[in-house]
Amino acid sequence: MTAYDDDYAEVIARSTEAGVKTIFTIGIDLESSRAAAKLAAHHENIYATVGIHPHHAREAGAEAYAALAQLASQPKVIGYGEIGIDLFKDYAPVDIQTKVFKEQLALAKELELPVIIHDRDAHDSIVRILQESGPYPAGGVIHCFSGDREVARQFLDLGFHLSIPGVVTFKKAFELQEAAAHIPLDRMLVETDGPFLAPEPWRGKRNEPAYTLFTAEKIAQLKGISLDEVARQTTNNIAALFKIKVVEK
Repeated sequence: MTAYDDDYAEVIARSTEAGVKTIFTIGIDLESSRAAAKLAAHHENIYATVGIHPHHAREAGAEAYAALAQLASQPKVIGYGEIGIDLFKDYAPVDIQTKVFKEQLALAKELELPVIIHDRDAHDSIVRILQESGPYPAGGVIHCFSGDREVARQFLDLGFHLSIPGVVTFKKAFELQEAAAHIPLDRMLVETDGPFLAPEPWRGKRNEPAYTLFTAEKIAQLKGISLDEVARQTTNNIAALFKIKVVEK
C-alpha cells in the first residue's frame, strides 16, 4: 500500500531484524495484486496473494478475473484474497459485495488456492456463504479475525485458520482476547493488517511486519505458553496452509 512507498526496503529490513522470516503482501484490487506479485518476485522471503477486496467490488468482472487468474499462475502467488464482505464501510452495495465474494470463492477453488477472507461486521453472512459454497480443499484463513469464541468455533468447524491481528493487544479487546486464548494453536496465524491496527505499544502508528512480535507475545501470554512455541507453530501453520518453504536465514 502507499503507506510504504517511501521506505519499504527499510520496513523489510526491520522485519528481518525482528525475526520475521516470511511476509505476505496482499492484493486488494487488480492494480495492487499486480504490484504484490511483482514485489514478491524480487524478494525471496515475500509471497503475494491476489484478489478484489469488497471495497473494490464494483471493479470486479470477467476481465478482472481473467487477469487475476493469470497472475495466480506465478510461482510466488500463493493465495487468493483478500475477498469477503464489509458491512462497516459503505464502499460497495452489499448485494454486489456478496455476488463478487461468491464468484471469487469459485475462482479460488478453480485455481486451487487457499482463500483469505475479509469479514468486517459480517460474521453471519460470511459463515452462511462459506457453508453454502464449501468445501474448500485448499483451505483458507479468516483474515484479521474479530469475532468471539462462538464465531471462532463456526469458522473452525468450516476448516479455516484464524489470523489474529494487533488488536488482541488492546486493553479493551476482551472478546478477541478470550477467543485467542481458546483457538487451537495449530489453527492460528498472526498478522499485521498493515499499515493498520498496530499493536501496543505502537497503537495509532503505521503498522509493519516487525510488530507481529508484539501480537505473538500477547497470544503467548493469553495461552500461558512460550513465545517460541507461538512463533514455531504459527510459522508451521503458514508453511503448511500456503505450501511454502520458510526462509531460515
